[in-house]
Amino acid sequence: MKSDTDTPPVKVAISIGDANGIGPEVIMKGLNSKNIDLKSSIPVVIGRQNVLDFYADIFKQKLNLKPLNNFNDAEPGNVYIINTGEMEVDLCPGHITAESGKLSMQAVETGINHCLQKNCEALVTAPINKEAIHLAGYNFPGHTEFLAEKTGTEYPLMMMLSKKLNIGLVTTHIPIQQVSRSVTGADITRSVHILNDTLKTSMNIEHPHIAILGLNPHAGDGGVLGDEEVETINPAVNRLREQGLNLDGPFPADGFFGRHSYKYYDAVLAMYHDQGLIPFKLLSTNEGVNFTAGLPIIRTSPDHGTAYTISGLGQADSSSFVEAYNRAVTMALNRRSFKK
Repeated sequence: MKSDTDTPPVKVAISIGDANGIGPEVIMKGLNSKNIDLKSSIPVVIGRQNVLDFYADIFKQKLNLKPLNNFNDAEPGNVYIINTGEMEVDLCPGHITAESGKLSMQAVETGINHCLQKNCEALVTAPINKEAIHLAGYNFPGHTEFLAEKTGTEYPLMMMLSKKLNIGLVTTHIPIQQVSRSVTGADITRSVHILNDTLKTSMNIEHPHIAILGLNPHAGDGGVLGDEEVETINPAVNRLREQGLNLDGPFPADGFFGRHSYKYYDAVLAMYHDQGLIPFKLLSTNEGVNFTAGLPIIRTSPDHGTAYTISGLGQADSSSFVEAYNRAVTMALNRRSFKK
């Protein structure tokens, strides 16, 4: 990523994640690495100073954080911090606490607000823990649903991005027994449009080519193994083709990934969580990025959890955080260009 004197740097909000997980560690390692360009972007960490100081002391890391009171004063080459929450956090690496859950969500909400107010162009969220946020009184399955509510987005689309595979999910965090009735023609149509628009506006792909996966084994075998393809998926795909979208499928998922057919598409639309996430994680170890499409803001996240078992040990890999940060910056620059 090259610096351009005519291009203002992208301000990126970074929510600290669960303070007892590896979020603070991957943030510090990532921002201290040479893989993040501090000329074309300005990181703004949102959390608590004492959390980062705590881990900096453990890992002998140095992260020069400057307090930020006015976004107009932010300059390239610096890393800033905005303290959020009511108090300093007592830290217990590797443990689930309501206090860490509360701080993690306060940081996300602050980041969302700064993006909505145009103070920042993107939000990178470090991992949260669902049990911790529930202990803190937040009744959300995860980041996606919270982001949707706070941005007034009715239909967000969960996407996973990497150099090898971009994949969107029609359904996300629901029990498998609910998947079939949740895959409707309207859901498929909406998901394809969001996916297609994202590839154009945020990824600079002028004419996206998208593969659609079936729901049943063998994509239903013409109705022998289930009628969702015949009655729902095929009609939706055909209507979308008539609208001019470049789609293929529905494909049987096992053969599609087994033959590496994903290499020929800009993105793939999966019908449910594990159908998309298992091949993605096999193909994209340490470089996967979680992206929430359909929001009015850019939000990316590393493709891993809080990893309590290694929290505080200095063993966390910051590669996915770096990918999430750099992807957010690139998307912001692409959106600027697309608007011109």
